[in-house]
Amino acid sequence: MEAIPVKKNQELEMTIVDLSHLGMGVAKIDGYPIFIENALPQEKVQVKIVKVGKKFGFGKMLSIIQTSPYRQTVENKDLIRTGIAPLSHLQYEQQLKFKQNQVENVLAKVAKMPEIHVEETIGSSFSFGYRNKAQIPVRKIDGILQTGFYRKNSHELVPLDHFYIQDPAIDAAIVIIREILQQFEVKAYNEREHSGFLRHIVIRRGSYSHEMMVVLVTRKKHFPQGEKIAQKIQEKLPEVVSVIQNINFKQTNVILGEEERLLLGRSFIYDQLFDKTFRISAKSFYQVNTPQAEVLYQKAFDLASLKQTDTVVDAYSGIGTIGLSLADKVAQVYGMEVTPQAVTDAQKNAKINKIDNAAYVVGKAETVMPKWKEEGIKPNVIFVDPPRKGLDQTFIEAACDMDPEKIVYISCNPATMARDLQIFADKGYYTDNIQPVDLFPQTHHVETVIALKKR
Repeated sequence: MEAIPVKKNQELEMTIVDLSHLGMGVAKIDGYPIFIENALPQEKVQVKIVKVGKKFGFGKMLSIIQTSPYRQTVENKDLIRTGIAPLSHLQYEQQLKFKQNQVENVLAKVAKMPEIHVEETIGSSFSFGYRNKAQIPVRKIDGILQTGFYRKNSHELVPLDHFYIQDPAIDAAIVIIREILQQFEVKAYNEREHSGFLRHIVIRRGSYSHEMMVVLVTRKKHFPQGEKIAQKIQEKLPEVVSVIQNINFKQTNVILGEEERLLLGRSFIYDQLFDKTFRISAKSFYQVNTPQAEVLYQKAFDLASLKQTDTVVDAYSGIGTIGLSLADKVAQVYGMEVTPQAVTDAQKNAKINKIDNAAYVVGKAETVMPKWKEEGIKPNVIFVDPPRKGLDQTFIEAACDMDPEKIVYISCNPATMARDLQIFADKGYYTDNIQPVDLFPQTHHVETVIALKKR
């Protein structure tokens, strides 16, 4: 085995040659990569080696000797330390290029399809203050309730009042809610001992409606003065139409538990997407950057070249945002989703928008689609917008078995998308063009949309 060319605690001057897929600077010594937070290509930096592995190491930047022309000032270094906004030191135009490169890299290395053309990333009209949802841990520090975010790869809470990428009204609401909880002497959760009461504050705010939902995630069911606290929250924050207690008694890093209890108002908020109104529950999936979600979905609809005679399947349908937004452009929409609450929302959203050509059922796509095929349902287009783990091979087989003209794939993870493209290609569905869309400015995440056509 070759000797590792660096030692822990060694200090070195290095030149940054690249960015990793997580947005860390990459320097190389005799071909051995060192990953350095807050460093950009073309920079010369003084680095202390903090971790040495067999294949790569990590360094801590001590100072910048030569600065990248693309560096921008970061309002708060904790945005990078906590991983909230790991690209906030890079100018936005360059962030868009970085995301395009990420997609090109996985196509070449994972899918082995370098011939597919990747368009320039479509940027977001808001590069800060865009998130309509926040999930903020609550801890006690020096006897005081604190909200913030964890330092990367740790359980250490960094207190923060301003998250920059969140809707500023949500940031302000978190501080007000925290003060109310402090007044009522609510005990914060202690992760190490799995004791205490309040684990997280989750807030959703409609980008257009401005309706606000507050979810207080607790370790126990009994919530002393829960209703009084909810009333106080609404008094101080008139936008609040929903306060929910979510009970999560498990020792886990999953934020929401199974059980919830309504403390005030209704169990959902309304918001608009395109010209449709959607009701959104606490656990329902709803894109966190609403105006940019409209850009993403419009791109998907354009790529589908929808016709009034089309039958569409909306897989992983959530609360129906995709299927109901295109329902008036096609003959019929069929959707399925594993979360019962989301399907209830989708069915109610169809009624709210007076849509009678969309049907939603609870179930896994790979089980529901073969049944639909037996019933003689033949879609022209299948839309699919899966979670980060991408598509199950059984789903891809079931989708291709339905023999649609097009499969429109919206992905939030280029690596799993690239893997899935190989399987689709084996089934005779291909693409020659991919469109990245930036829904998450200041982070390394990128959405892509593809229309797969039958060979």
